[in-house]
Amino acid sequence: MNTPTHPTPSPLVPRTVPAALLEALAARFGAQCSTASAVCEQHGRDEGSLVAPPPSAVVFAHSTQDVQDAVRLAAQYAVPVIPYGAGSSLEGHLLAVQGGISLDVSRMNQVLSVNADDLTVTVQPGITRKALNDAIKDTGLFFPIDPGADASIGGMTATRASGTNAVRYGTMRENVLALEVVTASGEVIRTGTRAKKSSAGYDLTRLLVGSEGTLGVMTEITVKLYPLPEAVSAAICSFPSIEAAVRTTIQTIQLGVPIARVELIDANSVRMVNAHSKLNLREEPMLLMEFHGSSASVQEQAQTVQEIASEFGGNAFEWASTPEERTRLWTARHNTYFAAVQSRPGCRAISTDTCVPISRLADCLLDSVAEADASGIPYFLVGHVGDGNFHFGYLIDPDSAAERASAEQLNHQLVARALALGGTCTGEHGVGIHKMGFLLDEAGVGAVDMMRAIKRALDPQNILNPGKIFAL
Repeated sequence: MNTPTHPTPSPLVPRTVPAALLEALAARFGAQCSTASAVCEQHGRDEGSLVAPPPSAVVFAHSTQDVQDAVRLAAQYAVPVIPYGAGSSLEGHLLAVQGGISLDVSRMNQVLSVNADDLTVTVQPGITRKALNDAIKDTGLFFPIDPGADASIGGMTATRASGTNAVRYGTMRENVLALEVVTASGEVIRTGTRAKKSSAGYDLTRLLVGSEGTLGVMTEITVKLYPLPEAVSAAICSFPSIEAAVRTTIQTIQLGVPIARVELIDANSVRMVNAHSKLNLREEPMLLMEFHGSSASVQEQAQTVQEIASEFGGNAFEWASTPEERTRLWTARHNTYFAAVQSRPGCRAISTDTCVPISRLADCLLDSVAEADASGIPYFLVGHVGDGNFHFGYLIDPDSAAERASAEQLNHQLVARALALGGTCTGEHGVGIHKMGFLLDEAGVGAVDMMRAIKRALDPQNILNPGKIFAL
């Protein structure tokens, strides 16, 4: 297996933040601007394993006007602006690799309008997915995108996130209809409408979704909503091997079963989750599934999947029929990352998120498991396998150069395998810093050069989250 040919470039080229800018920010924002070391350090790290110096200041925006003024002041001094939401990214998206100011939009967390008849809602970027669903629970609608972490809608839009429900409801790419954005010059623009489709000009909304804060700062986001299903049923099923679980998933998708969620959890992960969440799950490879629809359709879906699972040795098919039981299982799944990190005190996780065509999932996953087992590095494996997306988390001692090098080599081999099978280096976490070299391997020099041309045209001073996605 050849490793990717493009090493990740170093974007760490600090820029000076003039005292005059800090004074101007303090004068404009008062208590909404902080240079306290604890605040800056908090805004200078995410959930990933990469490190960089903290930003020089943090501005807490309360409105679009605040964002506009902060960006205009930064542009005046050619100083980087790094948008910050919930801080849950994994690829270094919010690290101040070139210095600058962190623009925290977490206080912009309001639902601006609900259009229940049209199945849309417009929100500010700082609202989290859980808070959004809590705010609209009386409408009979919900927002289905669930990346696990209680991420902000702005961050999810910026990284084109997806998660456990993507196999049925799609990703942020399919669910964002319109945006309000502050550009690098401080201008406010709007893209898209609440209409379901449009042929009007360039699709700027799709361009900005997944741009990781490098083309603009989102201040309003309009997303699709869905009716709450009449019936919801969840089940777990253990398997004699990872291959058996994966083959069950592949056949389920290829037969067209409209399953809402199907998550793979390997035996390592089950063991960690049991210890962390005080559960007694069978410590074998497992699928955690959920079915949405009418009572009759849910029963039909579940019966079909149970029959498929039995063909591959699936056993202990257990139902979680009450909302409390379902919540307990899905909370345990979402806490896998934290369970894994706690299993090795002091470690950091190097996370992967390759995605391949569903027909090649077994080929990619099984070879990667064999490599991880042979390495001796502790790891966990979970995956949104219904759409071919899975995550290894290699648990390394952050002070061990040898362990980091070994984990990165595993990651390189995994990405190379995924690309060779027609997949991608990142199914949902984004490029950030960590996958810059992989993007060149996947897209090619010509395509990345086109991305650079767009970035230069829209952000000529390179102040919007510089050093991410590609080097300029």
